[in-house]
Amino acid sequence: MTNKEKDWDLVIEPVSSSMQALRISQIWKYRDLISLFVHRDFVAVYKQTILGPIWFFLQPILTTIIFTVVFGTAAKLSTDGLPKPVFYMSGIVLWNYFSEVLLKSSETFIAYRYIFAKVYFPRLVVPISIVFSNMLKLGVQLILFFAVYLYYCITTDLIEPTWHLLLIPLLIVPIALMGMGCGLLVAALTVKFRDLKFMVNFAVDLLKYVSPIIFPLSMIDGTLQTLILLNPMSAIIETFRVLCFGQGEFEWIYLASSLGMTFVLLAVGLFYFAKAEKTFIDTV
Repeated sequence: MTNKEKDWDLVIEPVSSSMQALRISQIWKYRDLISLFVHRDFVAVYKQTILGPIWFFLQPILTTIIFTVVFGTAAKLSTDGLPKPVFYMSGIVLWNYFSEVLLKSSETFIAYRYIFAKVYFPRLVVPISIVFSNMLKLGVQLILFFAVYLYYCITTDLIEPTWHLLLIPLLIVPIALMGMGCGLLVAALTVKFRDLKFMVNFAVDLLKYVSPIIFPLSMIDGTLQTLILLNPMSAIIETFRVLCFGQGEFEWIYLASSLGMTFVLLAVGLFYFAKAEKTFIDTV
């Protein structure tokens, strides 16, 4: 009896190329599973904690206070004349989203290996759900940021909001794609090199301090500025500040190169993720 005669809902067959193994065309069919993962990641993670959802606000608040005291007051780093709390928080919120998507996506094969061994669904569902669950978290933290932003708009004349604020959602997409692309690449490599995840955790934390989060890009120039702009998040953070404050080092070439690197990282990440997907269950 053929597959057609049995009228199966889904027939899983070997594919000829790595990219076909991703089964991207099937992702929409598993949207309910994505929704389930998003709900679990967003709600259940703090369900049995004392402070609960307050942690969504507490993390950026505490980080902003530390940065204000250490880098703003003690080290006296420039903030381009902007109030220190709102300056630091503008970078922290975006960086938190990028790092969370990257680090959690990088654990896809390891953290979900028991589910993958028992149930079939496109493996790409997991990193996609991570992107959306952390996007909800980003939305909550952006509410906090704009509350602080509004406070300084009312109490000082250092910030004047403009219609450019409406363009901010367009910056979220490249951050999500960049984080997922890097995460997929690391996930594929950690199948064989388990200690890579420790190096990545360290590298992400270190990279935060050489990105324009604790200092404005206008504070440096020359070769050092070029090196910092090799990090695609640098141009996005600066663009975000230009949209919010009307201040920052913005050049279309910076943003274009950042978007270019984002799509390259995503393509490379997808390729190696698909390649590792075919054999990872035998090695993890």
